[in-house]
Amino acid sequence: MNKFNEIKAVLASIEEDAEKFFVKGNKAAGTRLRSGLQKIKTLAQEIRSEVQEQKNKD
Repeated sequence: MNKFNEIKAVLASIEEDAEKFFVKGNKAAGTRLRSGLQKIKTLAQEIRSEVQEQKNKD
């Protein structure tokens, strides 16, 4: 559950960058947004692995 909370925190932290990029066209915000999304992707994959491991354990 800890990693899920990390995903929520990262998502909240990049919300402003998403608005700056899509609404205002700020390219640096786009770079920060992509970085945050990559972190979310990594965390999601780790959660998927944990879920699969728990599922197979039972």
